[in-house]
Amino acid sequence: MTDSSDDPGDRFRQAAKRAIEAIVMVAEEPMAPHLIGQLLEVSPVVVDGLCRELAEEYEAEGRGFEMVQVAGGWRYQSHPDQAPYVERLVLDGQTSKLSAAALETLAIVAYKQPISRAQVASIRGVSVDGVMRTLQQRGYITEVGKDPGPGQATMFGTTPAFLETLGINGLDELPPLGDFVPSATVVEQLERGLRPDRESVTVEELERLTTDGVAGDGDLEAADLDDELFDDD
Repeated sequence: MTDSSDDPGDRFRQAAKRAIEAIVMVAEEPMAPHLIGQLLEVSPVVVDGLCRELAEEYEAEGRGFEMVQVAGGWRYQSHPDQAPYVERLVLDGQTSKLSAAALETLAIVAYKQPISRAQVASIRGVSVDGVMRTLQQRGYITEVGKDPGPGQATMFGTTPAFLETLGINGLDELPPLGDFVPSATVVEQLERGLRPDRESVTVEELERLTTDGVAGDGDLEAADLDDELFDDD
């Protein structure tokens, strides 16, 4: 019986896996299969297969890290079930976080790209110049072209760093917007709750005031009460 270690094909696979581990380990960004393939002189398809084998081996061994495919490449990251321990290291003392305004703006760019600065401002209803600059400096968005229309406004889109930070391989993995938008029925109920019927409130207040005698000598007319109760000032 031939020892599998003497099989040239098996020796090649093991050597290639070790090389992939070393390359991905020292890379600052996810390594694309075609780049690894160029270094190992094998096809990207072979690289993808070997990376998937490594990922399965790590999972089977119960390692604290995993190899995942994000932003079109492969990288190492901590295993999700070790998040509580990693968060202690990463979050303790961390002071640089994106503001709510920055997160809102980044979400708009992610879902509506390519999009201009003016279009983002129109959606948010406020100026976004400073926030957009911050997102560019963080490397989450970048200029992706020019609007062919009048003015040729600069169009923005997300970067591989954005995908890497979220741990996804492409924009198609973003959660559907429908998951965050309430149904028409819910919106209608919310509007009804926030906008009480003017006539019914006025009548109720009139009845209460009349019963309690708050209207004084009775000279206060319904029109005056209506103005008083619903005066925005």
